[in-house]
Amino acid sequence: MSILQTAKKIHFIGVGGIGISAAARMVKSMGIKVTGNDLAEFPLIPGLRAEGIDVSIGKDISLIPTDTDAVVYSVAWETLAPELLAEVKAKKIPIYTYPELLGMLSEKYFTIAVSGTAGKTTVTAMIAKIMIDAGLDPTVIVGSMLIEQKTNFVAGKSKYLIIEADEYKKAFHNLSPNILVINNITPDHLDYFKDLADIQNAFNYVARKVPDTGFIVCDTSDQNTTPAISGTKATVINYTNYKELVPKLKQPGAHNIANASGAIAVAKILDIEEGKIIKSLQDFAGTWRRFEYKGKAENGALIYDDYAHNPEKIQAALQGAREMFPGHRIFAVFQPHLYSRTKLLFDKFTESFHYADEIILAPIYAAREENDPSITSEILATGICKKGKTALVCNSEIDIEKEILSKTRDGDVIVFVGAGDLNKLAERMAVSKK
Repeated sequence: MSILQTAKKIHFIGVGGIGISAAARMVKSMGIKVTGNDLAEFPLIPGLRAEGIDVSIGKDISLIPTDTDAVVYSVAWETLAPELLAEVKAKKIPIYTYPELLGMLSEKYFTIAVSGTAGKTTVTAMIAKIMIDAGLDPTVIVGSMLIEQKTNFVAGKSKYLIIEADEYKKAFHNLSPNILVINNITPDHLDYFKDLADIQNAFNYVARKVPDTGFIVCDTSDQNTTPAISGTKATVINYTNYKELVPKLKQPGAHNIANASGAIAVAKILDIEEGKIIKSLQDFAGTWRRFEYKGKAENGALIYDDYAHNPEKIQAALQGAREMFPGHRIFAVFQPHLYSRTKLLFDKFTESFHYADEIILAPIYAAREENDPSITSEILATGICKKGKTALVCNSEIDIEKEILSKTRDGDVIVFVGAGDLNKLAERMAVSKK
């Protein structure tokens, strides 16, 4: 019997995270008392408190109520505070990872799981909008904020659960999809996976879990994807067959046409009327930090923010900017995310700024990793310059802002890219929201 059927109170460690906060809200919507803790007053925490979730700041065992029936934690805390997790286990409190909880939730619903090393947040949000507009009333858990609903969680009342399926540390192995979308597969998270084949095997494990009554939506012509669907028993749908149906989108770039094609394929499986699908995609406003317009700088330059943190995503974001603003100067401000990713994908990173006129690099955002002096933003900048681009490093937000304002003018486009915290600077620099 699942803990979700027996627990009266569940505590979430790392509750301020974008994904786990949505799961905490979902658990609360099931009538279970929810508490949580995190290391700082992260942006989502006030909203959790407003919904009646008691959130404490810190990492002490005393922050977990003594009458807690179970603990759910973000896997990042295996590095951030392993001693706290050890204390929970020592007290014999049932403890689960966030992906394990998603697996329990998945078993209760007809699950539409959206996977892929790029674009899964956007595809998840597109499917959610189409289904909501069509009156299918799905429950949605997404690793970002749906701009229209201003939330990362939608509590539906139907049998459908739409969920973003994360491949990192094989988190999506816990899910039980009825429909699995594989948006694409590229080398990423090589701090965990051995190589591309290892990533493909991880996807294949999930694909094999889809029942013969289910569906796998993917690009069957993509050589990186075909090994991931071998030996599966579900019906395979090629989403590229639906590209001609994609209407003019508010989000630029060929990658978003592919994203919309995957969403259309899922909607077709669910027998949603074609006209409703097209209308929903035409109205789709995007998601938080996916080529999100922030406003104008004091000199009139346009500021966009994108979560892109691997080479393919960066290139797609900048290509989209170039398509949307032909003839304008494009400035990329990039904060590399993880020493391991920057080192392992170094050559691809140096080639991913083709569509930018100039590149400004911030220091590498370490996140969960220890400092690695063998790879720096200065080394990356040198590599980018060798490919014929102009790149330099600024070591502080103040220096970045000064450099941007000294080089840009009215009509230029500044695209902040990266999964770290430089989006805060993008917010501050956008003095006009028009």
